[in-house]
Amino acid sequence: MSMIWRDPLEGQMPFRDAMSRMFERGFGWPEQLEVLAGRTFPVDVYESKDQQEYIVEAPLPGAKPEDMVITAMGNALTIHYATKGEDKVEKPNYVRHERYEGEMTRVITLPGPINPDNIQAKYERGLLMLRVPKAEGAKPKQIPIQAS
Repeated sequence: MSMIWRDPLEGQMPFRDAMSRMFERGFGWPEQLEVLAGRTFPVDVYESKDQQEYIVEAPLPGAKPEDMVITAMGNALTIHYATKGEDKVEKPNYVRHERYEGEMTRVITLPGPINPDNIQAKYERGLLMLRVPKAEGAKPKQIPIQAS
């Protein structure tokens, strides 16, 4: 009969991993807490198929383009949006009130440098779509190989 060494903490590892994941998710994502608190809005950011630009999509239902301000600086985009409540309308006692009324700002840091002069913004059916071209230096460039 041979003896097999076993780690005495082997059974504890899943618990330790679960605790690590809980703390990372609970305290490591402040932007997720802002989205849940209603002071900002969710966004989707992805690269185009040809990888020449980033596409940012933000659902802003009921918004008006004149209530939005979009700025670009460095590799960050800032979307500022102000919602306006109904003017001087007396509302009944709410049973549930989840829509946030006021100013919301979202800063999106993109993974690489961008060309702010050619950003295109389009707002259609409640969806703000930004097409953000990458800076010239960020585009992939094929390097020729010289054989000797």
